[in-house]
This record gives sequence, structure tokens and C-alpha cells, in this order.
Amino acid sequence: MRVYKGNDEILLSKLILDPTHSILTQSYDCRLRLDTRRPHNGDGFGVGYYTSPKLGPEPCIFTSTIPAWNCINLERLASKTTSSLIFAHVRATTEGTLSDSNCHPFRHGSLMWMHNGNVGGWQYIKRPLVDSIKDQWFLGVQGGTDSEWAFALFLDTMERMGHDPNAATGEDGFGHTVLRKAMLKTIKRINQLIADIPRTNGDLPNLDTRSLLNFAVTDGHSVVCTRYVSSRTDEAASLYFSSGTNWKEHEPPGHYRMERLDKGADIVLVASEPLTFERDNWVTVPTNSVLTIHKQTVLIHPIVDEFYNASPSYLRSSGFAVSKGLVSTAPGTAVDPTQADGLPRSVSTPVLDSQKGGMARQKLEEARRRAAALKMTA
Repeated sequence: MRVYKGNDEILLSKLILDPTHSILTQSYDCRLRLDTRRPHNGDGFGVGYYTSPKLGPEPCIFTSTIPAWNCINLERLASKTTSSLIFAHVRATTEGTLSDSNCHPFRHGSLMWMHNGNVGGWQYIKRPLVDSIKDQWFLGVQGGTDSEWAFALFLDTMERMGHDPNAATGEDGFGHTVLRKAMLKTIKRINQLIADIPRTNGDLPNLDTRSLLNFAVTDGHSVVCTRYVSSRTDEAASLYFSSGTNWKEHEPPGHYRMERLDKGADIVLVASEPLTFERDNWVTVPTNSVLTIHKQTVLIHPIVDEFYNASPSYLRSSGFAVSKGLVSTAPGTAVDPTQADGLPRSVSTPVLDSQKGGMARQKLEEARRRAAALKMTA
């Protein structure tokens, strides 16, 4: 999953086609994955982007069940289309059949949504989830994925909070605070549905109820992304972000780099796998935290619940996420989201060691220098 948000529009091709490790390349060559049994994301793809306000607030979405590497229409579209806010997703099926309606991103009105991961115990919570939402959100679901039903739950949550997803929005959309709170409440509702499984279905000792909830939602103005796992001992699916002033191609062709000419963040990228191999281009989003992009400012907040651990040195097992093909070996600077001002006073650079299954850490001072180049406020 990929997100681009910039002050200026960018050709879609510069995000999803041209970089050497673009999302198109990753659809057939996920070289950063630890799970070599499923190296492909060939079950379809989707691209969503916002156009001129004159055309309305709804995003334009193009999806296909054709593998991204084999879709000539994607190349034709991406090379002639620009946008300042783009979602892109390649799919490896976990729930739902192979169909356009199951390809991310999903939309409702001005809202756009995508998910990387799975909802734990899905076959046992789907019915209670459906029963818990209002008819209009139930009727809006077109596919059969846990991801789209999670979006329906998000829309229902927004309405319960007093914010109608159908309502026209102003210059700032629904507001980043509303989106973030609705996201957190959605995760809480999913966890509660899973916690209720024993009460409604009895003891199911072999049922895996762990969820990997890397969600992304936007209203065309602000973006909210989560990196979350419903476990105290397991690692979440990987997620990174990069910010700078210029996303520029260098030699050799296809070698893109995030340039930082000042401390501004004219461009923010969020990705499950980095688009470049430069270590200092990417920051690891902390496990069980929410990342918000508002007016080109990156905000990171912890998701504090029963699965959260405040210690930045706390080590988790990557085995579960690896088994889903959702952890990469890519390095990235890690920040501590528990700091009140959002500035990383104590940061490190964890690197997944696929052979030893452990965590190697770069020198603290080196990571601090890298983190200082990022504009982060809370």
C-alpha cells in the first residue's frame, strides 16, 4: 500500500511505475519480503486519486483484477494523470474472491480507504459486525473482503460520533482529528467483536484471533494511517514514511530519492515497502501507532490499549506478520511516539535480520541526526 500527499501534483507514474522498486515492481518482485513463499501480489490492484475540486470532492478510482505488471491501461493512465493525493494498492488475496469489487482502495463520498493485513477470527465476527452497523453502510458494501467491511464499520463509527460521511465538507474536509478518532474507535470495535467470540461461539482453542490492521483513510485533505497488531508479543505489518521537498529521479534511470532542501515536508510518502533503498529516506512507523498527515505535517500518536507497550526497546516476534507476507527487511529510522511534543528524543534504527530472526540496531547518535532532518510535530 502506498500513499502520496504533496503540495504539488505529481504524475502517477512517478509513484507507481517509474521507481525501480515501485508498487508495480513490488507486485511481482517483493524482494524485501521475508516470506519467500508468496513473493507476488498478483490478485489485482487499485489506484485512487483526487482531481480538480471543480469535478467534485469524490476520488477517482481505477481497479483491475489483471496483475499490475500486465495492465497496459495502468501505464497509459499513470503517464498522463496528475494528483496531489494518491492511494495505490496491490492485492494478495486473504478474504474475498478475485474481482474488481474486492480491489482496494474503497470509497464513499469524499472518503477513500485501503487496508494491508487481516481481521482476526473473521468468519466468527463478520455476522456480529454486519448486525452492528446501520443499513446504509451495510448496503454500500459491494465486495466480500474483511477490509471493505472494516471500512463500513469506520463509516458507521463516524456517524455515531456525529459526523455524517455523506455530508459536504469544507476546505479542511472532516478534519484530521475526526478521522483519527474514528479510526481508533473502529479498531476498538473490531477488538471488542473478537473478544466476544468465546461468549457467542464457545471455546475455540485453535482459532487465531490476531489482527494486522494497517489501515489508511483520507477525505481528500488529511490522511490517517495505522500500523497495528492485536497482540502484545507479535510485530505488526511493516509501514514506513518519508518526507522532504522533492521526489526526484537520479541516475541510473528509475533511481528516485527523497531530497530535503530544508526542514519542510512538501511531500510525504507512506509505504508498506519503501520505494527506495536509501536508509535515510525512510522512517519506520512504530508498532501500534497512528500516523496523521495534516497540511504536510506528520503527526504520530501511540494507540494505547491492552496490546500497547510504551518501551521503544521492546522486541516483538515478526513470525506472525512474516507468515502473512507483511514484514519487509527494509531498514528505517524508528521514532518513539510517546514523547509529548512528537520529537524523537530517543530513537534507534531497527533492521530485521531474516536469518537470525533478531533486531540489529544502528548507533543512537546516527539515528538522531537522521530524525532531526524530519519535520515532526504533535
